[in-house]
Amino acid sequence: MTQTGGLMEIKARIAAAEAAAGRAAGSVKLIAVSKIQPADRVEAVLAEGHRLFGENYVQESAAKWPAWRERFPGCEVHMIGPLQTNKAKQAVELFETIHTLDRPSLAERLARLAQARGATPSVFVQINTGEEPQKAGVLPGMADEFVAAVRMMDLPLEGLMCIPPDGEDPAPHFAMLARIAERNGLAGLSMGMSSDFETAIAHGATHVRVGSAIFGSRAPKA
Repeated sequence: MTQTGGLMEIKARIAAAEAAAGRAAGSVKLIAVSKIQPADRVEAVLAEGHRLFGENYVQESAAKWPAWRERFPGCEVHMIGPLQTNKAKQAVELFETIHTLDRPSLAERLARLAQARGATPSVFVQINTGEEPQKAGVLPGMADEFVAAVRMMDLPLEGLMCIPPDGEDPAPHFAMLARIAERNGLAGLSMGMSSDFETAIAHGATHVRVGSAIFGSRAPKA
């Protein structure tokens, strides 16, 4: 399947999932996960008119997206991988949105940068719904407190993000994230990937992150 064929198929499946859930057409944003993808694959999707992409690595993004932004106006690039505090300054200059705010030190760094720049990307708080010790994210029991702290810093908080544990039914995790968001008055739900985005849409996802189903398998990172 070509990249553009994959893109069209995923967009059709998103539209069908929106309709099945009784949601408005276009209410779910498709983030095409372009990390570690060969340039020709990404450029094929850009040429098709898609403009919303997700990246995991600051340095990789800095190396390729400035030139693509010039060639393809209107690009929006979101940070969807773990963000080291020492790379926050570069990240706020590269990305429109950061989906992986997961600790106070990073929130404080982003808030200081926002004050210095007069602008900052919007943010999602990452929730570790499976309470996995090896995975980043705020524990569900600390979510309300952390959301309140982020709001006190005047960061533009858009919503919550999660990555359910591998091998588990994702539905309870999506439902949990939706409950946390609702009680905190947050509209954004960044959840769902290639294998489960339709389930995520049924639970209220506003942003789904799809890579391999659009681009094909990634090459291993060197």
